[in-house]
Amino acid sequence: CTSSLASSSEIQGALGQSLPISFQGLNQLLQPWKRRHFSGKQPNTALVDIRLVSAKTGYGMEGLVSRLQRSWKCAGDVYLLGATNSGKSTLFNTLLRSDYCKSRAPDIIDRATVSPWPGTTLNLLKFPIINPTCDRIFRRQERLKEEAAKTEDQLSIEEKKYLNQLKKQGYLVGRVGRTFQQQKSSTEIDFDPDMLSYSMDEDPRDPPKKHEEREEFTHNEVKDARWCFDTPGIVKEDCVLNLLTEKEVKLVLPSHAIVPRTFILKPGMVLFLAALGRIDYLEGEKPAWFSVLASNLLPVHVTTLSNADTIYEKHTAQEFLKVPMGGEERMKEFPPLVPQDITLKGIGTTEAVADIKLSSAGWVAVTAHAEEELLLRAYTPKGTALVVREPPLLPYISTIRGARIPGTPAYRTKKPPSFVENLRTTGSR
Repeated sequence: CTSSLASSSEIQGALGQSLPISFQGLNQLLQPWKRRHFSGKQPNTALVDIRLVSAKTGYGMEGLVSRLQRSWKCAGDVYLLGATNSGKSTLFNTLLRSDYCKSRAPDIIDRATVSPWPGTTLNLLKFPIINPTCDRIFRRQERLKEEAAKTEDQLSIEEKKYLNQLKKQGYLVGRVGRTFQQQKSSTEIDFDPDMLSYSMDEDPRDPPKKHEEREEFTHNEVKDARWCFDTPGIVKEDCVLNLLTEKEVKLVLPSHAIVPRTFILKPGMVLFLAALGRIDYLEGEKPAWFSVLASNLLPVHVTTLSNADTIYEKHTAQEFLKVPMGGEERMKEFPPLVPQDITLKGIGTTEAVADIKLSSAGWVAVTAHAEEELLLRAYTPKGTALVVREPPLLPYISTIRGARIPGTPAYRTKKPPSFVENLRTTGSR
């Protein structure tokens, strides 16, 4: 059994590389993949479930723990499998601090290294899985009910502070707690997957508490234990991150919630996502909307088709396009952009027809008038994947925008509110 509830390529292709998702219509979001697997179209996949979770913000984690305990119980070992930078180590660290792990294990076991550089799990770490007896399941459910009945006003100052940090990192937030733990002399926050590892977040954080003496498991605690293993990431050969330096990777991988950026383009206009992706709007009768979902640190520039090549040659590896960086010397080893023609037919001005996934740099949702036929030409660096995703992951993303900025093709950005799944809204019953 593995905790990779769908294949790593399926999940990564579906959700993108470490990109947060807005919380509207989550059940509908995963239905196409659930239907495909459970209808028998993937006969070689022993699939149990597909779940949307964020180990970084805690969203969906309590539900994942409950699902694992209900379906797998303690029947055998569990392995976390997936591509590099898919979040396995953060998931391992979060499960380590949850009810999925034996109560003493978090004080004994080292956390997995969390880093923006691909494939940085240094060892095959593991923790012992708690046996989900009927009594433990009952006590856990009681805790979850009690936690879900709380409002944000009822949280402690430290809990509120930590919750606000999570809201900066994603729109979907969940509070991960522990039912079974040893009593400690001081209050500690139960869940923080990045506290003892590398973090790209610039927010100040308190240093981890150090134990004076390292504890060890007793023989009886581990003699019949089942273990959850973290594994090294699978390197995808067509991933753009393989071409980037560590400094560039930090700019490409989002560390905070993505704010969608929408632009309206006429035929003959071009959109650049840094120097890692380019989309030309070649043919069409009417303007179309292009919504960029990528790290907020990556610049987006819109120009005309006649100026696009000049801009790329002049500004690649410079501050204007930002990534890659390093000037002419850097570009000697960086592959050129290669094109792929794409034909789409619009379905309405509020619903995207498809996503153009620019390897792991992000994706662009394309929205066009109903029955409007578009001819696009998209570019990514040679050797990296360019995928057209139909239907799009977030079909109504173009509606999350402000007013048009006068004299430009850009709209003002609009950040959706955060949603905390296991916290009662003030005023609800």
